Amino acid sequence: MTATPLHVGIVACSAEGAALCYRTLCAEGARRLGPHAHPEISLHTHSLADYVACLDRGDLPGVGALMLSSADKLARAGADFLICPDNTIHQALEHVLPRSPLPWLHIAGEVASEAASRGYRRIGILGTRWLADSAVYPAKLEERGLQWLRPSADDRALMGGIIMDELVYGVFKPGSVARLQGVIERLRDAGCDAVVLGCTELPLVLDDGNSALPTLDSTRILARAALARALQAG
Repeated sequence: MTATPLHVGIVACSAEGAALCYRTLCAEGARRLGPHAHPEISLHTHSLADYVACLDRGDLPGVGALMLSSADKLARAGADFLICPDNTIHQALEHVLPRSPLPWLHIAGEVASEAASRGYRRIGILGTRWLADSAVYPAKLEERGLQWLRPSADDRALMGGIIMDELVYGVFKPGSVARLQGVIERLRDAGCDAVVLGCTELPLVLDDGNSALPTLDSTRILARAALARALQAG
């Protein structure tokens, strides 16, 4: 392990998920490096409204342009590699990677690796309607030989409303948590043996303690993968 960890750049989108990722990097860095220690971290985000406008009109190149703008700013700030604690906008990475000034870790790739290492075989996908309808997780899970299942259309709409109208604003309602738990129960009944918390705000209200299935916390999995990458340099 190098004495100086790599500089982590966070391409943020929504505040709550980015904050949890940042806090995890700092807290777990201290466990690895000693009291109060963590890698250097820089974060940049455009307005969430700009991302939502692109997503609503299906403009993935526009999403990619926002991500690339953040990537360029973080490269100039000295970051060595990038992470994005937002599952949904990973749909646009194909528009980013060819022009990115820095390498990226892929959140779904890290989650798929974790799912495989834990021996899960059929993963339910939770997240925004954009994420749940996308190929972000199916592609990465299939690369690891894992099966996957989307919630029903009604459940995808339910999740999307709770995430975008409540969780991204830091609003956590017991009734909404119960409805999310119901989505997980239906995925369990459909044969899933784990669920990915594929919105980086979901770990703020769901975990193994209140879920009918084991959870794959995409936010913390990504943060831990970034910490491992930062400490493996040299």
